[in-house]
Amino acid sequence: MKHLEVTMLSSKGQVVLPQTIRLKLHLTQGEKFIVLGEKDTVILKKIERPALERAKKLVKESRAWARKAGLTPADVKEAIRKVRTESK
Repeated sequence: MKHLEVTMLSSKGQVVLPQTIRLKLHLTQGEKFIVLGEKDTVILKKIERPALERAKKLVKESRAWARKAGLTPADVKEAIRKVRTESK
C-alpha cells in the first residue's frame, strides 16, 4: 500500500519527510538521496551502497571487461591521473 502525505518547503529549501514515510522506508538521519526534478515533479531516490556480493560481482565484471578491451593496470592508472589533472 502506498502512503500519501503532505509536506512543505521551508525558507531554507528544506523538506521534512513525514514520519510515516520515514518509518515505512526505514530512513534514518544522514541518509543521502539523489534529487530529480522536472516541470512540477520532484523525486527523491535513496542512495544505497551495493551489497558486498553485488560489489564483488561488479569488480569481477569490470576486470573481465578491461582484460577483453586490452586495458592494462598502467592504462587505468594513466586514465585516473588524466581525469584528476583535468578536474583541477
